[in-house]
Amino acid sequence: MGRAGLFYLILCAAIIAVGIRFFWPVPQEEIPFLPEEKTAPPAPLPPKEIHPGDRVFIRILKAEDKLELWSSAGNKPYELYKTWTICAWSGGLGPKHKQGDGKSPEGFYATTKGLLNPKSHYHRAFNIGYPNAYDRANGYTGDFIMVHGSCVSAGCYAMTDDGIDEIYQLVAQALNSGQQRVPVHIFPFSMTAANMQRATKWPDYAFWQSLKPGYDYFEKNHRLPTVTVENRRYKIN
Repeated sequence: MGRAGLFYLILCAAIIAVGIRFFWPVPQEEIPFLPEEKTAPPAPLPPKEIHPGDRVFIRILKAEDKLELWSSAGNKPYELYKTWTICAWSGGLGPKHKQGDGKSPEGFYATTKGLLNPKSHYHRAFNIGYPNAYDRANGYTGDFIMVHGSCVSAGCYAMTDDGIDEIYQLVAQALNSGQQRVPVHIFPFSMTAANMQRATKWPDYAFWQSLKPGYDYFEKNHRLPTVTVENRRYKIN
C-alpha cells in the first residue's frame, strides 16, 4: 500500500471514530438523567370552589410539566385545587442566571396585583417577580418572566389560553380580595428523596438542595414556609 493509500485509510478511520464519538448513544451511566415523575395520584374529585378572601398558592414542577394551584380558606392548611399541564417552558432544568439565557427560573417567587396583565400579547399574564432577593444577591439578571397563555415560551411558563384564563381569574380574585402576594414556588421536579438521589450528577444539584427544605415543609404541613435570603442562599423556616 502506497503512502497515499495509507493516508486515506488513516483519514477514514479518524472520520469513523469521530462519527462514533458524536452519534453513537452514550452509555446511560455516563450522563445525568432526568428524575422520574412522581406516581400519578388517583383521578381528582371535582375542584372545590374558591371564594373571594381565600388564599391561593402556585407550585410549578418543571420536569413533570405541572402547574398546581392550591387554596386555603381562613387559616386552614392548603388543599390542591387543580393541576394544569404546562404547554411550554425553556432552557432545560436549572435556575435562570442572566438576561437572554432562555431559562425558565426555579426558586421562590410571588406575584402581586401590580404584576397582573389582563391584556398581554400572550392572552393573559402575570409576572412571577424574577429576579427575587436571591437572584439579585447572586447577580442574576433578567426580567418580565411570566406565567401566560399562547403556548409559547422564551423563559416563561406558557399555558393554554383556557388554562391561563382560569388561573389568572383565581390569582386576580385573591389579590383583589386582600391577599398581598400570591407565592409561586418553582421546583425542577417533585423533590422526593428518590428523585434527589437520581439527580446527584446534575450540575445544579447543590442549588436544588437549597430548594428541597421549602418543598419538604409544604409537603408535610400544607402550609407555606418562611423563605429569606442570607449569605446569598435561601434560608427556610
